[in-house]
Amino acid sequence: MSDRHLPVRPDLDQLKHQAKDLLRSIRRGDPSALEEFNRYHPTPVAADNVRLADAQLALARSYEAPSWPRLVQACKIIDAIWRDDLDAVRQLVMKNPNLLHENAGIRNSNWGPPMSYAANLGRDAIIKMLHELGATDLESAIDRATLQSKIGTARMLHQMMGSPRPPEGALGGPAYTLSSSGTALMLEFGAQVLDANGKRLAPVDVVLETDSRRPSAKHNILESYVQHGLVLPDTPTMALHRGRLDLLGEHLRRDPDLLRRTFTHEEIYPPELGCHDEILATHGTPLAGTTLLHMCVDYDEMEIARWLIERGMNVNTRAAMDKDGFGGHTALFATVVSQPNFWMNHNQQPQVAPFTQLLLDRGADPSARASLRKQLHPGYGPTYDVETMHEYRDVTPLSWGKRFHARVFVSEPALRLIAERGGHD
Repeated sequence: MSDRHLPVRPDLDQLKHQAKDLLRSIRRGDPSALEEFNRYHPTPVAADNVRLADAQLALARSYEAPSWPRLVQACKIIDAIWRDDLDAVRQLVMKNPNLLHENAGIRNSNWGPPMSYAANLGRDAIIKMLHELGATDLESAIDRATLQSKIGTARMLHQMMGSPRPPEGALGGPAYTLSSSGTALMLEFGAQVLDANGKRLAPVDVVLETDSRRPSAKHNILESYVQHGLVLPDTPTMALHRGRLDLLGEHLRRDPDLLRRTFTHEEIYPPELGCHDEILATHGTPLAGTTLLHMCVDYDEMEIARWLIERGMNVNTRAAMDKDGFGGHTALFATVVSQPNFWMNHNQQPQVAPFTQLLLDRGADPSARASLRKQLHPGYGPTYDVETMHEYRDVTPLSWGKRFHARVFVSEPALRLIAERGGHD
């Protein structure tokens, strides 16, 4: 299977350029271009006889489109939905009725067929029109609207469906995107956090393990589950996940050593709540065996971090060492490689490093040493290496960041701040 996927909003002009580039490379005899062409073109064609139409067909099939015209249709209908062009969408579907039931992005895209795709963007008029023309993906559409916090659209779709009680997995989408409004809507519609026997249905594991980092939304979702009957573990790590300083205060009162404690992966990601291993639970710098302060960095919990430090937490407290000698890193390492850094870089947000600044201002050692190992969640493939467990022995925060194999997780502002404070490789 090809590694090619259309972006959420593909650019037809860019695809045309890709086809022309492929043709030029074939005519130059480029081995990789010839291999790709022979892999995806349905019939053998000598390199000297390859035409633009042949390159377009091979490129389309690499995106799993059966033909170049089908790839063009995908680009056009997606573009029309983004522009909220009702007439353009109607014309495309009337001319090509198959578009109603196929994924807008060709491959099995999460954004779904055109009606579901429109639900992601809150294009209500397009949704109604597509449904009138025969689109049937209402359940997928409401899932996408809820996941994307398009609450008005989700309400409309719920009415179109006859206002049913949401199915068992309806809370999963808004849990993944940390949509507190989507979660609230599903609960309003009757989604259950417990089944009739009291078994947990709420996707707490998704909330804790998702790659999203929106602390206030995460807190709200967990509290909504509790308000609807779910009992969460009374642990310091869960209090942090919930954003509950009052509960953390109680734990500190009962356990004066709390600020020096380290927590296992299972204490941070409880298996009894459906949580998984260290690879599937998304985070940056390893969290297994770390302190509450390490957790604050990867979960973007600045208020809790300040609260812990004000109560005497040592910013140089090290994580526990595992049996292979990995661990021993301070929270400063987590500011260099983290999940919040991923979103800062991926979304081209302002380059900031507030946790690095906080920890350095409170005396964090810029040249502490530790050994770490890390394998990325499979969801980051194929863009990043998700197969290898990379090992980094005897690194400082600076060398940890400079050597880390997926640069999108690394904060360049953090590295600069650490270097300015005397940190070295």
